[in-house]
Amino acid sequence: MITSIVTGGAGFLGSHLCDRLILEGHSVICIDNLITGDTSNIAHLSDNPRFRFVQYDVTNYLFVEGNVEYVFHFASPASPIDYLKFPIQTLKVGSLGTHKTLGLAKAKKARYLLASTSETYGDPLVHPQKESYWGNVNPVGPRGVYDEAKRFAEAMTMAYHRYHGLETRIVRIFNTYGERMRIEDGRAIPAFMSQALRNEDVTVFGDGSQTRSICYVSDLIDGIYRLMMADYSLPVNIGNPEEITVLDLAKEIVKLTGSKSKIVHKDLPQDDPKVRQPDITKAKELLGWNPKVGREEGLHRTKTYFRKKLSIS
Repeated sequence: MITSIVTGGAGFLGSHLCDRLILEGHSVICIDNLITGDTSNIAHLSDNPRFRFVQYDVTNYLFVEGNVEYVFHFASPASPIDYLKFPIQTLKVGSLGTHKTLGLAKAKKARYLLASTSETYGDPLVHPQKESYWGNVNPVGPRGVYDEAKRFAEAMTMAYHRYHGLETRIVRIFNTYGERMRIEDGRAIPAFMSQALRNEDVTVFGDGSQTRSICYVSDLIDGIYRLMMADYSLPVNIGNPEEITVLDLAKEIVKLTGSKSKIVHKDLPQDDPKVRQPDITKAKELLGWNPKVGREEGLHRTKTYFRKKLSIS
């Protein structure tokens, strides 16, 4: 039996990854300290004999019995509202958590995948963003706790690859959405969706001209699984390159939900990226990967989930 460990496995992305691994025949050990994760995301797996949940903080000593073939390190607060609330924990899980999970992978002779982020590019001066771009990050700004934690995690992962010969993978995840996002997540789609469904004012930061490229969760997880199974150790962007302004995205969601909401503008947060679009040439060439779910379909599925979550008929 192939055994995979997923840290942060009770989170939005981690729980979908657990689903995919179970589907692929893996036995999954899901580790999460539940700072931002939620056991409701994995409740449907609780009776599965190939799934085990462990509530634990991976910045501490990490020991797992038995064989482990794959380690997916997804543990981390991932939205601005979370990493501004938990700045020290964010830095610790990116540094100590990465060190502990790499050590576990080394001890088990397992293959390791780091969930990194497009935030390693900061507020980019290059567009679209290729993996070769080193980024434009403010290390002492409020977002630096997340950006630099992930940049350090990438450096640590590559050090284990080069020094210890560990098989490692690094995925740079771009904006992703779908079922199991938290209502209070703070990112654009959950905020717009919940506000629109409640007929509240939809809040757009700045003038809304900043762009995002949003990828539906099933496409992202497919790219991540393919990357883990591929033979490539340098970072790979996974995301949907179809770019949209934040204002247009808000308008789309208001229309999709049939909402009476008005769009209101608030001040842009410090160091908020003005553009975000992945160059996915590597993912196409190395993994044969392309996003399949269009924005209209993906937003419709997400609306259905949020309507149920908010108990709106």
